[in-house]
This record gives sequence, C-alpha cells and structure tokens, in this order.
Amino acid sequence: MTAHLPILPILIPMIGALLLLLPPLCGSPDRQRAAALLFSALTLLVSILLLQVQQQGIQLYVLGDWQPPFGIVLVADRLSSLLVLLTSVLGLASILYACAGDDRTGSYFHPLVLFQIMGINGAFLTGDAFNLFVFFEVLLIASYALLIHGGGKQKTQASFHYVALNLVGSSLFLFALGILYGTLGTLNIADMSTKIAALSGGEKTLARAGGLLLLVVFGLKAAMLPLHFWLTRTYASASAPVAALFAIMTKVGIYSIFRIHTVVFGENAGELAFMAQPWIWPLALLTLVVGSIGALASPNLRELTANLVVISVGTLLVSIALQNEDATSAGLYYLVHSTLVCAALFLIADLIGQQRGKAADRFVVSRRVRQPALLGVLFFVGAMTVAGIPPFSGFVGKVLLLQAAHGTTEMLWVWPVLLISSLIAIIALSRAGTTLFWRRSTDKSQGEVASPWHLAAVTLLLLAAPMLVVLGGPMTEYTREAAHQLHSVPIHLPVLLPGGPS
Repeated sequence: MTAHLPILPILIPMIGALLLLLPPLCGSPDRQRAAALLFSALTLLVSILLLQVQQQGIQLYVLGDWQPPFGIVLVADRLSSLLVLLTSVLGLASILYACAGDDRTGSYFHPLVLFQIMGINGAFLTGDAFNLFVFFEVLLIASYALLIHGGGKQKTQASFHYVALNLVGSSLFLFALGILYGTLGTLNIADMSTKIAALSGGEKTLARAGGLLLLVVFGLKAAMLPLHFWLTRTYASASAPVAALFAIMTKVGIYSIFRIHTVVFGENAGELAFMAQPWIWPLALLTLVVGSIGALASPNLRELTANLVVISVGTLLVSIALQNEDATSAGLYYLVHSTLVCAALFLIADLIGQQRGKAADRFVVSRRVRQPALLGVLFFVGAMTVAGIPPFSGFVGKVLLLQAAHGTTEMLWVWPVLLISSLIAIIALSRAGTTLFWRRSTDKSQGEVASPWHLAAVTLLLLAAPMLVVLGGPMTEYTREAAHQLHSVPIHLPVLLPGGPS
C-alpha cells in the first residue's frame, strides 16, 4: 500500500468527484455533503501518511511501468508532499464551510471542489512538465465553474477576465513546452536538468526563450507583477469557501517557479543557470510594493485579504530570487503559513459580512455584528498572524526569510521592503478591525450567528498560527530538508531516473 501512496491524493478526489455526479449521490444534497466530507478526509489522511513516508526518501511512482524519462511519473519528495497536505487541509476546510449552505447556491459544488483538489495535487506531484500543463488545465477548468458558482453579475465579470487570461497563459505554456521539447528532447523535469548544460548556440537561445516564457506563465498563475491585476477582483467576487480554496492557487505558480527554475535552470544549468533571477528580483519587490498599496486602498475585508495574498506572493518571490537553501526553506515555511491564514481571513470576512446587513464587509459605519466577541477574536488572531506579529507564525516566517538574506546588498533590498510591507499590513488591518467592530451606527444587529460548520472550518485553518510556532523546530527542519532536496537534484538522479538520462 505504501508504494501506491503518491497516486492516492489524485485518485481519491477524482473517484469521489465522479461518484458524486452519479445517482444516488447526485440527487441528494445531504448525501453529497457526507460523501464529499468522507473523500476530503480520506485525501487528508493519505496526505499525512505520504508526508510521514518521506523519511524514507523520494518516492517515484511510474504509471503503466513505462520507465522515465519516457513514461508518466509522479514524484513524491518533501516539497510536493508538504504542499499536497496543505491542499488537503484547505479542501476539507472549504467543504466544511460550504456545508453551512454555500454549496446549495448552485449545482455540483462538491464534485467541482474535489476535481480542483485532484488537479492541484497532480500539479504538485507530477515529475513531467507536460503533465504539469495537464493538471493545470484540470484545476483551472474546475476553478472556472467554482468562481461563477451561485451566479451574479460581479462573478460573471470576474470569471470572464479570469478565464480569458488563463486561456492566454495556457497557450503560452504549450508554446514554451514545444520549444523546450524541441531543444532538449524530453519534458521529464529531472531529465531536462541533465541536458540543459550541454546546449550550445541556437539551442541555448531557444531554451532561454522557453524558460523565460514559462516564467511568464507561472507568474500569471502566481499573480506576479504585472500579471496580478486579475487576482483582487476574482478572489473578492468568489464565494467564501471558493476564495479560501483559491488561496492555494497562486502557490501552484510559485511551486512551478521553484521546481523549474531551481531544478532545470538551477546551478547545474551551465550558462543558463539562474537566468530568471535578474527578472525575479525587481518583480518580487514591485509585487510587494503594489500589494501593500492595494492593501491600504482596499474598500472591504475581502479585497484587503486578496491584496495580502499578493503581498505573500511577493514575499515568496523574494525567497526564490535569493537562490539559496536557507531562503527556500524560509519560503516554504512562509508559504504554508500565508496560505492557511489568508484562507481563514476570507472565511472570517464572509462571517462578518453576514452579520452587518447591507454594509457586508465594507469599511463603512454600520450596525454591529451579532457575535462581536467571537468574530473579533477570530479576526484578531488572523490579522496578527498575517501581519507577522510575534509570537504568531507570520513573525517566524519573516524572520527566517530576513536571516536568509546573507549578503549586504541582499539585506539592503530585502529588509526594508519586507518590514515596510508588514507595517502597512498592520495599518490596513488595524483600520479594518476598528471600522468593522467599533464604528457602528446602531447596536441593533441582524443576520444569523455563525454555524458549527463555519466555526469548524475557520478553527481548522487558524490552528496553523500556534501550531506552526509550537512545532516550529520539526517544521523548519522539514523545510530545510525539502529545500536541500530541491537544490541537490543531481544527488537524487538515480532515484528520479533509474534507467539513467535519455
């Protein structure tokens, strides 16, 4: 059974989604909820088991016994296993929250969520660049439907822009893969890393063009400046459980940049080594700046949270630009923290909006919420965590990243921007909390109190704030080992390419 663990995070949600489309589950909302919770819990369970198995080293899963680099392979290393577990937690939290009623605003919510979990897990586990494209399309198609789930003019407009941009990105992705396959003769990521240094002349130029084109594609998925303008409106218009699940979407782009531009175009790529670094540096810092400005200008809590996602993307791009194991390790810790807390804030924004009447979560004077103490505590924990206030996990993640800036030049670039973005986040969140909880026109309240489903989902996500600190030692040790695996692919080639390079 252990040998088949790498494919189970893909198979379980796929089988669950297909079963939910068939009678008798399709015709019963209650059965759909129960089945969706069951399959998401099973996915979480196998993700935990997969993470534990990583102590034995990288697992290679060869489909159909077609050996790499020619066959389809799944690679479960420390990085992919960590992100699969993160996706499974988000998926379970989104389904829990939706069980309070969001899943009944439209059709096929639970199958779509499971298909999206399948696509995201597949993107993290695949060892082949073309199958990375395939899983991108699976998760994107599911996200198109989820974004518009429940209908509405705002969702339709945001969905149109989101779909149009991602269709362009998918086309560029195929062009880039065609260029790289034509020059390298393979799309197996490990095999590509063995061949890139041997290119010369025109082939090297083509490979550079293909690699930079992939940076554009992954930058679009990650919402890297100047390709980030779709994110705020898209995330703010989606329903709360969908927005929470979308918190992992930008991280798929970040993961892809880590995987391609560290493994293929890393230190062993000869003249093409770290070719994207001169581009990533300014784009990372500008993404942080634009996200910070957007946070100050946000008119409501959802848009503020969406801009905090942009800030987290800029922070993660800084960890990529630093190109050392310490920075990668810090980035992975910060990735887990930021994804979970931003997802929680999307759910908290929805809970606040439900209890403020027509004002929803906008920063205007309105009637007070029905549960000010409960929602205030949840918002406070989420805000302090995402802003990087000690002793929460955001503080630990940013300190680790600041320590990873070893050189004086790197410190002069990284420290001021990261610290100022944290200060701006504190200011924006302080304004938000003051307006939402203290500035009220009347003490009368309306709306329903938060249901147990709501509280279970938010609590599951917010638990990351103390747990990532309490378990900071094992967590940082794990991320260090994950970063070492990512930066030392030649050592692991006998596992990744058992038959040798093609």
